[in-house]
Amino acid sequence: MADSVMKWYVVRAIGGQENKVKSYIETEISRLGLSDFVSQVLVPKEKVIQIRDGKKINKEKVYFPGYIMVEANLAGEVPHVIKSITGVIGFLGETKGGEPVPMRRSEVNRMLGKVDELAIQDENIAIPFTSGETVKVVDGPFNGFDGTIEKVNEEKRKLEVMVKIFGRKTPLELSYMQVEKI
Repeated sequence: MADSVMKWYVVRAIGGQENKVKSYIETEISRLGLSDFVSQVLVPKEKVIQIRDGKKINKEKVYFPGYIMVEANLAGEVPHVIKSITGVIGFLGETKGGEPVPMRRSEVNRMLGKVDELAIQDENIAIPFTSGETVKVVDGPFNGFDGTIEKVNEEKRKLEVMVKIFGRKTPLELSYMQVEKI
């Protein structure tokens, strides 16, 4: 099958079941011997670090909930096979009874670039802190002290926290993991 006829399509799926639907599509395509028509099925994800009970938890979060990207040549029965899979709502952009609309090349490049970038980007922590907020130090030599955030350094992923030690305010540079909100 020539690559020139392969185009990217967006398949709408039931939210929260993207990975399951992806495996259903892959299984069904290989079972019916349509692998020549469908080359890739992607669920764009990003790595996120959540802090629970003072511990770092690495999680993968679906970047576009409810959407799956499929690179395919939608010839013959392929669109019907994909649409009939459990959890698939339909193709994005299709009019009722019409043909699925492929993504523009610029969109595909941006999406694939985003997917690659998200896979490489190791620690994408949502910054849960703001200046002036009161936090408790949970790690390090000042464990148990309360302080006020003076500065948030996003590049270094550090906070400058003013802590009262022996009646004097002392600045500490701490990572996001060393403090928690009060």
